[in-house]
Amino acid sequence: MLALVIDDSRTMRMILKRLLEELGFTVLQAGDGQEGLDQLDAGHLPDLMLVDWNMPVMNGLTFVQTVREHPYSSTADIMMVTTETDVESITAALAAGADEYLIKPFTNDSVATKLMALGFDL
Repeated sequence: MLALVIDDSRTMRMILKRLLEELGFTVLQAGDGQEGLDQLDAGHLPDLMLVDWNMPVMNGLTFVQTVREHPYSSTADIMMVTTETDVESITAALAAGADEYLIKPFTNDSVATKLMALGFDL
């Protein structure tokens, strides 16, 4: 299983990378939405993308909207992992094409629970 973690925080990328690797994923990383698109355009087609909302260059919501407009994204699950807690943000992310929404700070168990809800066999 291949995952792409997109977050402008290097620390958050490393936390998620370590956790996902423990769950059996191979993990690629990007520091913003544009870098994430560059990974996809390079042929890296992940099974899962974990995307922060607030990032420079291209934010997470724009990334999700852009990815969902491309046919290569049809099999990838997208989980927003963000500090945005208001109902409007959650609704906007899901409407844009996110499959799950996880609020920071999170626990390892909450990540695993969300991944199992998406159908990943951990």
